[in-house]
Amino acid sequence: MVNLEKTLYDLCAPLVEDKNSLSVKTMTSTNENEILLYVYANNEDVARLIGRHGSMATSLRQMMSIAARDEHKRISVKFEAY
Repeated sequence: MVNLEKTLYDLCAPLVEDKNSLSVKTMTSTNENEILLYVYANNEDVARLIGRHGSMATSLRQMMSIAARDEHKRISVKFEAY
């Protein structure tokens, strides 16, 4: 079984400047077939993780959907600034 929080953290860590402010949390979802992951970082790093026109966020979500295939659940990744 893949630790999805750690996988997402490992994907995001090289992209941010302040690694101490980076955290990934699993939240409960109203849908039992969904895994909800929140990435928390400072404002500048969140902007970097989302990218222009959301291109970086889309790529991170695609990578995580591949990692979550073993779970047979849909994965949602949200980005929040401190």
